[in-house]
Amino acid sequence: MPEDVSERRNWTDEELDLIVASYFFMLSDEAIGVPLNKAQANRLLRGKIERSEGSIEFKHRNISAVLQRLGLPQIRGYLPAANYQRAIISSIDRYLSQNPASLHPETMISGLAERPGLFIEAPPKLLPIKPTPEEIERLVRKFDPVERDFRNRKLGREGEEIVFHFERERLKRRDRPDLAKKLRWVSEEEGDGAGYDILSFDEKGRELFLEVKTTVGSDTTPFYITRNELSLSLERPEAFRLCRVFDFSAGPRMFELAPPLHNFVHLCPLNYEASFS
Repeated sequence: MPEDVSERRNWTDEELDLIVASYFFMLSDEAIGVPLNKAQANRLLRGKIERSEGSIEFKHRNISAVLQRLGLPQIRGYLPAANYQRAIISSIDRYLSQNPASLHPETMISGLAERPGLFIEAPPKLLPIKPTPEEIERLVRKFDPVERDFRNRKLGREGEEIVFHFERERLKRRDRPDLAKKLRWVSEEEGDGAGYDILSFDEKGRELFLEVKTTVGSDTTPFYITRNELSLSLERPEAFRLCRVFDFSAGPRMFELAPPLHNFVHLCPLNYEASFS
């Protein structure tokens, strides 16, 4: 619930730094499976800052909203509330600058064998593009989730591995062990460049070209798609599938996008080739 009328004064930097640090501490515990006691955490914070239980609860939701924009996990139960004061952006900036490991929560996961099964759901709705306040835009540029995921080869490989095993089990469950044996992890065997990561099949034996995009963020975290991947989606729309794996550190989930991709996502060109002839 929103802050009480008596507490509408802005939070100080010291108060914000305390609650942001507390939030990330709880987030780390949640990532490794330590049960959270949110009520106790709230009481501890109230012992350090003069804020009500509801005020602290709402500020946690503000932090969730900013972390969602940064493509980072949020504590379950603290639904994002976007009407936050600007100072909280600076506080989160300070914390991440001093604790860069928090940008990679996937490193806290010990191994794929301990993960729950991949959960499949529908893709998010395509919404109109809205202008972003400059202060949050600067923060997103500094800790760019799209670039971070794109350059995180370990995260990308583990996401592909999860999808590869998922596809193999799917084909076995559909009584197609013969096709499961033909499954190929193309990017692992041949490297990037094919325009997809995994060669799979449907139950009738028709090829499926699976391009896997993985993030520790939510289902709406943006991602890069290369010109080669987009071209393949246009050339082979019946076979191409984009597999978006998200919430990777919390419990991987996935949705699939089938061409035409512009029905599901906004495609914005970012780079230009500079030539002399």
